[in-house]
Amino acid sequence: MPIARKHQISLNDTPFYHCISRCVRRAFLCGEDSYTGKSYEHRKQWVADRLSQLAQVFAIDVCSYAVMSNHFHGVLKINQVKAQSWAIDEIIERWTQLFSGGTLVQRYKIGQCKTEAESSKVIELAEIWRERLMDISWFMRCLNESIARQANTEDNCTGRFWEGRFKCQALLDEQALLACMTYVDLNPIRAGICNTLEESEFTSIAQRLAEFTTQSAIHQNPEIKSLNLKPKFSTEHPSLSDILLADFVAGSQTQQGIPYALEDYFELVDWTGRAIRDDKKGFIPESELKILHKLGIGTDTWLETVGNFTHQFRTFVGPKDKLATICEQQQKKWLIGIQTCRRLFSGTNPIIT
Repeated sequence: MPIARKHQISLNDTPFYHCISRCVRRAFLCGEDSYTGKSYEHRKQWVADRLSQLAQVFAIDVCSYAVMSNHFHGVLKINQVKAQSWAIDEIIERWTQLFSGGTLVQRYKIGQCKTEAESSKVIELAEIWRERLMDISWFMRCLNESIARQANTEDNCTGRFWEGRFKCQALLDEQALLACMTYVDLNPIRAGICNTLEESEFTSIAQRLAEFTTQSAIHQNPEIKSLNLKPKFSTEHPSLSDILLADFVAGSQTQQGIPYALEDYFELVDWTGRAIRDDKKGFIPESELKILHKLGIGTDTWLETVGNFTHQFRTFVGPKDKLATICEQQQKKWLIGIQTCRRLFSGTNPIIT
């Protein structure tokens, strides 16, 4: 029996989650339909635009993403500290960017709520919205519903556009988070769409590389900043530079971002992409990566973990001790994928929160 979503997403276990949405039957999110010859590439921009908007409204950080022909991936982090810091007026302002909020809230925004009962009701609604604005289900609902409506309008049809509710995997430790982000960022290369990370359009790794290159150029030559240059990647796709991605914070013990160095992550993804290519199955560099040393992960284990992430693991991904705790909480004897997790995860690296 499927696990209820409220049991899959728990901040007590982890703030990091891998979400996947896939189109139903022959529906195309983007790409070219070989049967009809019709191109749907422009729909990638729909996803980018909506993702950009939602990342600025919700207290949910986008760690990585990849938009493919009939599905998309997102590794998301719930930022509870950020949500709890919002004042009532800021919550209302954020929520009403997506929904009307109702007549009472509209009156509150223009200062027409005169009674204590009205103000109390507005505060009550705002607290409900605070919870929703750090809820992955609401984030994915706002993303998927918008894309489905646009696609159905363009295709002049009605009915389901997505297979069903999005698939969600809880990433319980650092190895799971790194492996999943790497798996997501390498999706276009694995699918044969492109050969380099820089060419993998509509992925977080391409966006990060473009932004990093621009920032490096500005650092070396401050005069470049006055030219207001944009990364080559975002020149072709303007909204991509606006997607708010979670920061890499190099081992910080805070809730500010992803606890790794950005340069280490670039090196890790690049090496992994080269190592798992079909024509280089046995290739392992002489010196392993610094970030793998820090996590105590062997290269063979790493490649096996990243190789087919979504099929190897199900709802929860992490070390055996964390999975045992979740089994106890949910009164289950085992979870799907637990044997694979026991084999690949050492359990020596609890997630940094």
